[in-house]
Amino acid sequence: MPRRPVTVDRCPWCGTEPAYVAYHDAEWGVPEHDPRALFEKLVLDGFQAGLSWWVILRKRDRFRTVFEGFDAARIARWGEAEVAAALEDPGIVRSRAKIEATIGNARAFLELEASHPGGFHDFLWRHVDGSPLVNRFRTLEEVPTATEASADMARELKRAGFRFCGPTICYAFMQATGMVNDHLVRCFRHADCTRIAAG
Repeated sequence: MPRRPVTVDRCPWCGTEPAYVAYHDAEWGVPEHDPRALFEKLVLDGFQAGLSWWVILRKRDRFRTVFEGFDAARIARWGEAEVAAALEDPGIVRSRAKIEATIGNARAFLELEASHPGGFHDFLWRHVDGSPLVNRFRTLEEVPTATEASADMARELKRAGFRFCGPTICYAFMQATGMVNDHLVRCFRHADCTRIAAG
């Protein structure tokens, strides 16, 4: 007798698009500690403002090429020629304000890496006391769009010179980088990310 296909419970926001499902299954909610990767995700969440994450995810590879692998030291040296080239590239979101913010954010990132104890990583992760917050939401309606912690992070990032990093963007960033585990409890990744965080 043929086996019935095994169904896997996932957070409903990822739908059925293979690339979006892969992002949900492999990346979203996994604790991220690499400063370069944290910088990349914060910048991309800033580009998401006013758009859906799916738009950014589809363009992510091109973003990585245009922004030189999100090497902050290289982006910090950008001038008008690099901005103009980025604005001509249809593979990214062509917003002058967001591109120029990325340059400023790269400079702010380098300053924090040099001056803050523990660098950019500790500057961000101290908003959850260095350990992921594990939520146990059962429906998408329960999941907040911002919290006191994300509002504090936004204020401190802006004070440090970052732009496009309001409380909602910061909360999406915290979810994506595993600072909070907001997989619904019935999603198979909730338990996986909880184990990863504990390890």
